[in-house]
Amino acid sequence: MSEHRDEIKPTDHDLMELHVEALFTHDQNKRLRIINEPWPGEAPAPRFFLGRTIEGTTLCRFRHDVPEMLIEEVERLCADEPVVRDFQTKPKHVESYMDLLQGERFTMGPCFLIPAEAATALQTVSITKENMTEYLRGGFEWLTSEINYVQPCTALICEGRAVSICRSVRITPKAHEAGLETLEEFRGRGYAAAVIAGWAAAVRQTGVVPLYSTSWDNRASQRVAGKSALFWYGVNFTIT
Repeated sequence: MSEHRDEIKPTDHDLMELHVEALFTHDQNKRLRIINEPWPGEAPAPRFFLGRTIEGTTLCRFRHDVPEMLIEEVERLCADEPVVRDFQTKPKHVESYMDLLQGERFTMGPCFLIPAEAATALQTVSITKENMTEYLRGGFEWLTSEINYVQPCTALICEGRAVSICRSVRITPKAHEAGLETLEEFRGRGYAAAVIAGWAAAVRQTGVVPLYSTSWDNRASQRVAGKSALFWYGVNFTIT
């Protein structure tokens, strides 16, 4: 079944829908509720999410407490957004969005699909409750408390311990979003690309889509995406 799904490539708009539904929980009216973290906790979702794709479509979602009249006004502006061509360009109507929604701050960043052909010559291992004590030492001890929530979790082992890890930090039945961490002294060696590929393969084995996103000013994460030949499909934008 997963092989068949890999053959049917989702559109950029489909991917943006998978992305927002992985980031936040929704009510029956597709209004945002809370941040969809797999571990316990209920942090509120942002007031507004805008996804702009490289094919020229937009997708906007609003938190459940945003008034309907305001939603209609913002939706008209969303429909006027141009095609996004790079990571750094803010939405055309960013100032209007901030004013109308009385935003305190915004976030923005590129969104990627990890392709099925992503691979690495470096070997990775799966980190589970059974082997976490052996590998999660010397920098990743904090991960032991959440290991059951972030599966699959893939690591590159060096000197007998995990030095780079990719895990599922947003989970739905259709897509997982990657969370990537590499110990500072082991960065720049290609380890991050290796664990992303290993994690994505594990996610695809479950029949769902592996996604990766980062912030517009995180150059290191963007370099990892470039080295991993990830497919860029759009940019997200949120207002809190």
